[in-house]
Amino acid sequence: MESSAIHVVVMGVAGAGKSTIAGALSSALGWDMAEADRFHTAANISKMAGGVPLTDEDRWPWLRSIRDWMSSEAAAGNSTVLTCSALKRSYRNLLAEAEGRVVFVHLDGSPELLAERMGARAGHFMPTTLLPSQLATLEPLSAEELAAGSVRLDIARDPDTLVAAVVGSLALQGA
Repeated sequence: MESSAIHVVVMGVAGAGKSTIAGALSSALGWDMAEADRFHTAANISKMAGGVPLTDEDRWPWLRSIRDWMSSEAAAGNSTVLTCSALKRSYRNLLAEAEGRVVFVHLDGSPELLAERMGARAGHFMPTTLLPSQLATLEPLSAEELAAGSVRLDIARDPDTLVAAVVGSLALQGA
């Protein structure tokens, strides 16, 4: 039996506002939320904090643990909201293996706005110096992914407008 759970993965590079939008979506829908950063190993966090970009080898176990968490939540009958950079299509393909329906919300913005936001946040391990490597790695949502229900949104818009756009475009309803 296929799960009716929906997983909304709020994706994009650092500074895009993933946590802000995911938190607001979680509140609006009454769904559980998880930050993908909580699934990183201490070694991954240490690398990033030191300004060293992660490799695919670093990311695969992290992505599998996120996928497995979504599947576990779906098995319990829960829809979720999750923050995850999900920069490459191959990463999104792995996440989409989770039980339930997985849709991606790509928060996209200019490099200048992203750098400004990263510089303004306090207490985060991701330095602004890693933004160029994230932008170079980013593979925007494909036409196929967009046709399957994922969406791309401009972060220059205010959070309330972005949340309303997600809920409206994905026809989501709370628990």
